[in-house]
Amino acid sequence: MATPEHMALFERKAVRMHRDRAANTLNNHDFLFTEVADRLTERLDDVKRDFPLALDIGCHGGEVASSLKQGSHTRGNIETLLQCDPSPQLSSKAQTQSQGISFAADEEFLPVKAESLDLVLSNLSLHWANDLPGALVQIRKALRPDGLFLATMLGEGTLQELRTALMAAEMEVEMGISPRISPYATVQDLGGLLQRAGFTLPVVDTETITVSYPDMFKLMHDLRGMGEAGAVSGRRKNFSRRDTFMRAAEIYFEKFEGQDDCGEGRIPATFDIIYLTAWSPHPDQQQPMKPGTATSNLIDVLEKKD
Repeated sequence: MATPEHMALFERKAVRMHRDRAANTLNNHDFLFTEVADRLTERLDDVKRDFPLALDIGCHGGEVASSLKQGSHTRGNIETLLQCDPSPQLSSKAQTQSQGISFAADEEFLPVKAESLDLVLSNLSLHWANDLPGALVQIRKALRPDGLFLATMLGEGTLQELRTALMAAEMEVEMGISPRISPYATVQDLGGLLQRAGFTLPVVDTETITVSYPDMFKLMHDLRGMGEAGAVSGRRKNFSRRDTFMRAAEIYFEKFEGQDDCGEGRIPATFDIIYLTAWSPHPDQQQPMKPGTATSNLIDVLEKKD
């Protein structure tokens, strides 16, 4: 069930609008989508099986489709890749760039038959879902038994520098703060959600990608160009004060210039990438051991110290 509108964390209409607006020039700003798509699809190299029918949820401009191509073959031996995105403009762009089958669809309301897919992928899109537990349940139901789910999401450390600078500037200039940067999930949250959604063998891991910028405004320009502008419910709808942004840019530079090996005169932007791997249930899958069934005693393994 979707989150009621008055409780929605994100304005889904704004999310679609931002992605529609980004579609025409996305190729100038898709570096993060492209890099993470490559890292995500590389994980299929370790899975020794075929995936005849796959779906890429939140496909943006078709970065996953491009990264799956390995000469005349595709990673995972995928015969048919479907792509969908909440933005009709982006789904159309993905179809043009990949020559695949694309359609506009919301990840919270997937128009997919039960047990019809062998593989579901999602690259840096599910962090915009209001009803993430419900979306994960729909994905699990759409997978055939022993189907694979691979996804990436932005995690809690994402844009921590920008968040710090904006909050400090608003408190200093306007004596108050408003929500600007999305709240992101944690590794612990997502591990539990995968289990609650009925997935088996869930694995959640994370890595950090740091991008350097000459100033805060270039970072914000890239975020808009990616379709990742703020869409938090309750955010300020009127234009922000220029002096607040100017002060935020100063604070950003004062606090973070030269950190994370980004170089003198440049500032870092952190993107916390969370990887999700899980399977739909199947009786032949390896099962975790039940408590109390271990055959070794921990005391026999630990070294005794006099």
